[in-house]
Amino acid sequence: MTARAKRILTSVVGVILTAIMLFPLYWMINVSLTQPDRLRKDPPDLFPVNPTFEGYTRVVQDQLPYLFTSFVVGLGTVVITLALAAPAAFALAKLRPRGGRVLDFVMLIAQMIPGIIMAMGFYLIFYSWGLLDSIPGLILADSTLAVPFGVLIFTAFMTGIPDELISAAKIDGAGAWRTFRSVVLPISRNSVVTVSLFAFLWSWSDFIFASTVNRGGQLQPITIGIYRYIGNNTQDWNAIMATAVVASVPAAVLLVVAQRYVAAGVTAGAVK
Repeated sequence: MTARAKRILTSVVGVILTAIMLFPLYWMINVSLTQPDRLRKDPPDLFPVNPTFEGYTRVVQDQLPYLFTSFVVGLGTVVITLALAAPAAFALAKLRPRGGRVLDFVMLIAQMIPGIIMAMGFYLIFYSWGLLDSIPGLILADSTLAVPFGVLIFTAFMTGIPDELISAAKIDGAGAWRTFRSVVLPISRNSVVTVSLFAFLWSWSDFIFASTVNRGGQLQPITIGIYRYIGNNTQDWNAIMATAVVASVPAAVLLVVAQRYVAAGVTAGAVK
């Protein structure tokens, strides 16, 4: 087989696999635009016939508070994650404190703990702190997943920063904090974008913590909104899928916009 034929075959296989993976997303959009009386048609329509936006109208009416809450929780999680993970990673990568390898191992272990186990612990702690059914409580819970991941990504990137830059900053009289703020952080843009994106997406898609520590609050995230919407409208799949599409838009937009930085940030430190 020639090189050209191999490239064509690889491209065809890639397109087919991509189409298979994206078909559920397409079907979700298709159902959200389908007339309610055609949803039970057999066989179903592969393309929406006489598309309707009634489901999206209902989403705007019913789901906006949930979307706003998820947006606030996502931004709060990003802020806390960056504020904690970036300085911690700088200390592990460049200041090299004693026990740094142990801390790296502990953070890896933290990534393996099932979320439901952490949620049960958070419920008891937040109950005593008065943080149940609150946005700060949900931000704090989501940050516990994002911070260890952020530290690992930042550490991998900052380890590759030449020590000569740090030494030059010290010669100029900069302390550790000034060096981090003025030298290390500006050149860690790819990692900042990567960590921010993953932290936001984790909080945006979280259901376990939301259903445990914020079950009765008035300000609940979109995952709880979709869950309740399905429970109350089991036959109205047009509106349910419209809700799912709207909830997916922020994540899709962020991934498309930041994909270049994410690819660079995730692979940072992999090759020396």
